Amino acid sequence: MPFNIKTDTLLDNLSTAVILLNEQFVIIEANHAAQAMFERSLNLLLDCPIKQLIADSSLDFVRFTQDMQHGEGYSDGDVQISFADGRHTHADVTVSCLHTSSGVTLLLEIRLIEKQKKISQETQQWAQQQAARELIRGLAHEIKNPLGGIRGAAQLLERELPSEGLKEFTSMIIEQSDRLRNLVDRLLGPNSRPNFQSHNIHRVLEKVITLVQLDLSHEITIERDYDPSIPESNIDQDMVQQAVLNIMRNSVQAILQSGQSDGKINVVTRIERQVTIHGERYPLAIKVSLIDNGPGIPAELKDTLFYPMVTGKKEGTGLGLSIAQTLIDHHKGKIDVESWSGNTEFTLYIPINRKELTS
Repeated sequence: MPFNIKTDTLLDNLSTAVILLNEQFVIIEANHAAQAMFERSLNLLLDCPIKQLIADSSLDFVRFTQDMQHGEGYSDGDVQISFADGRHTHADVTVSCLHTSSGVTLLLEIRLIEKQKKISQETQQWAQQQAARELIRGLAHEIKNPLGGIRGAAQLLERELPSEGLKEFTSMIIEQSDRLRNLVDRLLGPNSRPNFQSHNIHRVLEKVITLVQLDLSHEITIERDYDPSIPESNIDQDMVQQAVLNIMRNSVQAILQSGQSDGKINVVTRIERQVTIHGERYPLAIKVSLIDNGPGIPAELKDTLFYPMVTGKKEGTGLGLSIAQTLIDHHKGKIDVESWSGNTEFTLYIPINRKELTS
């Protein structure tokens, strides 16, 4: 029995970017993976010459012309592609020549190599982070249990001591026990279940931006670049706010420590298509990018940045990013980071359930 699946549905669920070009190398069709690759919607891609999107690359447009003339195709591996917006990537490229009633059409298939490598690395790093988190959670429980006994014993001893001078020492034991208990609670991370409700992601972000701007210790500029087409989604707004706030505070502290006077944070929202999160693929996801122009993340911290107790700050606890990762994990999402001197970009991905779009 044949499958009753539309061709456009099949194309839009491919991870390979599929692009149709007419004889003038103008885009006449592009699937979701192609839209994600170019970071443009279908409406912006249609009727656009591909040479306007690819600034410089090893794609041989002369060969494209020859293929159209002779009705041939070819495949090329590890092609370096430079996009007009400054991004770079490597890909496997296949070009096929199709003869249609309207003339000759080129079918361009682009499979991003770096994306596959990155997915593999992300999966491995996430597994390592989960293992480290579980190890620390186990140690935290082992520490927390005797702390209650120590604090209780100190309180009982305090009642029996005859002098106020001696009670000073028991008060110190109680105070330090409470401090350690608070630290252990933070190590254990959020233990409440998420309260998912329909929210506009931009309203959530605006609350965080307001909090950061009310901090008079800095004069960092915050700029917005929102995609108004993003639909309301089922999220725990408190958890998302805390995750974004932790990241933005990190950015603020990094900029202040560097001593630069022109600090800036850009908050960008987009829809991401065909995104893979921890080995699972989602058709649509909210993409929130927090980009600062600070000094960048030290190379020695990049692989362990989301581990608890890892920090490059003089007075940091190393828990902010770990907690942010846990909060976004509750949404089946992830946090990516790209950083070099003068640019650090944290990107949050939160999957959108297709049912949410029709409800």
